[in-house]
Amino acid sequence: MKFYEASSTIAAAPEAIWAVLTDAPGYSRWNSGVQSLEGTVAPGEKLKVTSEVNPNRAYPVKVTRFEPNRAMAWTGGMPLGLMKGVRTFSLTPEDGATRFTLREEFTGPMLPLIWRSMPDMQPSFEKFVSGLKERAERGG
Repeated sequence: MKFYEASSTIAAAPEAIWAVLTDAPGYSRWNSGVQSLEGTVAPGEKLKVTSEVNPNRAYPVKVTRFEPNRAMAWTGGMPLGLMKGVRTFSLTPEDGATRFTLREEFTGPMLPLIWRSMPDMQPSFEKFVSGLKERAERGG
């Protein structure tokens, strides 16, 4: 298993952060590292993510976990489980604020080969968390 992770304490209620996370058309407007997000962020829905890390490719993912104001997961990868990525968004109330964590875990038998050719996604994860914090704290 390999993973990327970034987190921050956000001075906003989980409900405010959740509203930003589930607004697919809004992703590109808050400097998230995501150029576009197509689809509806809802249980079982399929999304297409185009990121700044690889703007020439849209990644299909499925919303596999959806606990409003608490947690969400998007799962994508190769057929037959050859490689799988699970991106988890976690919100935890913390002293009048919310601790937000973004983590993506990669698994599968093809991972050792593919990992070497994957771009470093850590800066993108940090940008996502920073952009989310700024957008949620700004409100409205």
